[in-house]
Amino acid sequence: MCGITGWVDFDRDLRESRDTLRDMTETMACRGPDDEGMWLSPHGALGHRRLAIIDLQGGRQPMVAEEDGEVLAVLTYSGEVYNFQELRVELAARGHQFRTRSDTEVVLRAYLEWGADLGVHFNGMYAFGIWDPRTEELVLVRDRLGIKPLYYYPTPAGVLFGSEPKAILANPLSLPPVVEAEGLRELLSFVKTPECAVYRGMYEVRPGGVVRVNRHGLAKHRYWQLQAREHTDDLPTTIRTIRGLLDDIIERQLISDVPLCTLLSGGLDSSAVTALAAKALREHGQGKLRSFSVDFVGYTENFSPDEMRDTPDTPYVHDLVRHLEDLGVEHTDIVLDSGDLMNPQVRMAVLRARDLPMGIGDMDTSLYLLFKAIRAYSTVALSGESADEVFGGYRWFHDPEAVNAGTFPWLAAQGGVRFTALEEVLDQDLLRKLDITGYRAQRYRQALDEVPRLPGESGLQSRMREISYLHLSRFVQILLDRKDRMSMAVGLEVRVPFCDHRLVEYVFNAPWSMKTYDGREKSLLRAAVADLLPQSVLERRKSPYPSTQDPGYEKALRDEAARLLSSGNLAAAPFVDLSKIRAMLDQPQGTVSRHDVRAALEGLLQFNAWLERYQVRINV
Repeated sequence: MCGITGWVDFDRDLRESRDTLRDMTETMACRGPDDEGMWLSPHGALGHRRLAIIDLQGGRQPMVAEEDGEVLAVLTYSGEVYNFQELRVELAARGHQFRTRSDTEVVLRAYLEWGADLGVHFNGMYAFGIWDPRTEELVLVRDRLGIKPLYYYPTPAGVLFGSEPKAILANPLSLPPVVEAEGLRELLSFVKTPECAVYRGMYEVRPGGVVRVNRHGLAKHRYWQLQAREHTDDLPTTIRTIRGLLDDIIERQLISDVPLCTLLSGGLDSSAVTALAAKALREHGQGKLRSFSVDFVGYTENFSPDEMRDTPDTPYVHDLVRHLEDLGVEHTDIVLDSGDLMNPQVRMAVLRARDLPMGIGDMDTSLYLLFKAIRAYSTVALSGESADEVFGGYRWFHDPEAVNAGTFPWLAAQGGVRFTALEEVLDQDLLRKLDITGYRAQRYRQALDEVPRLPGESGLQSRMREISYLHLSRFVQILLDRKDRMSMAVGLEVRVPFCDHRLVEYVFNAPWSMKTYDGREKSLLRAAVADLLPQSVLERRKSPYPSTQDPGYEKALRDEAARLLSSGNLAAAPFVDLSKIRAMLDQPQGTVSRHDVRAALEGLLQFNAWLERYQVRINV
């Protein structure tokens, strides 16, 4: 894993800009606490912060490929290529010589062999930049599912890039940071449009995409996207194939030279990953697997079901650990309280990690604190993230009203369009000007136009292919970005086995009737791992990441918002409805719903902190 950044400029000698490159690189220190490196040439400069996972001594970056004293290519790379050992053998057979055991050198040599489309050969999660001094061209590449982030900012004479916006914002060429109407719409839409980065002039490399920058300008293309293919396997073969893929994926993703663990929520997805990982480690004589979960003080004992969660996680976590006793899983519950969640330093660290006010409050803060606690024991964690998008696990997949609503189903879930927390406190004139509903409709039509289709496919199967595509190209990006930012903020690498492109491609093309053959969600996954899990976990309904139900947490939010309002020093004041906020504070404390006063105050506080910390200029 790591943090990467760089700068291409054809109008200046970048060797004289070492201090600026260092500033850009230093913003990535949390992503890479183990080492720092920079490489500068007249028109291409690369920075790197390293989190050492494989070949701790030999994988330093930026990594340079040379021949007879000539620099052929320079790489700054973040991520893991899980098939690097096979590729190393193939490249060695083609004449390439290796100095290290790292996957970084395999990526560099793959570029020399295959050029800008090297990504088609990789299985993994990655984002990297390669500067080729022979052609004076920068090549930016991102993994197929967008697990690792990669941003860029075109300039009149080149481009800036980085793992996160903060790396780009450290360069004076990108300042001051400006958010225009389109960026604010994207921030509020809860859609995650490919390539949109909210800040004016900044973009994301699209998942499965390549961006090339040279003296002739900037060009983009995609080396991967989902394809519609006829699924010819019967049900038993499909289940066996999925299990075989999962076994191979987990085994590949257990490769690490540092301590490794799993994230365990007691749901089907994380329990499957934990059981498969424990089984693989035991078979290879590699000892016990560590697992971790998050909980809140008094949460299990006082749990109250809400619209998304029927049950608390902890009883199911412990059921799974007991069930795997013979495999030797060593589990730890990370228990948080409201004081932890309201810690100002922690909340600022979360905003700093995000670079944007995402407004989901304690679900970000607790995830950050969970990862921070895990980092004391492990450097790599495997997660069950994305199984719901791949296998159809969310409740709205099975809600005809949401499926047929004519918008993104996660917005239409529960019978009505969901508003973001921040949207609920913004000024009404501003909201009318932004027309978030119209923006969502536009982005929805755009997404549908991309859906790959089979000739003659119609009815429910056609619609569920659309629903799956919307999740795999939009919704999953929201969750992957959150997982990456919170984990890398503390130097923890999180791997996501369910994002292996082979599994995604295979399950995407399985008929919806097969994905729900037993009348339940995630039928194929449940069948594929049924031999490994206790009945309680196998029968448990989908339950999202937990949110604290402590009334003291909402009270602390109310107190903080009231303090800000009374201070007369609210940076968000020009953009919010102060009378509405005051009315919210006058309402009695109560519900734990995501759309209540608590959620709105979460959005307000983070939006205000973002305006103050980032000195953002909003032009609408």
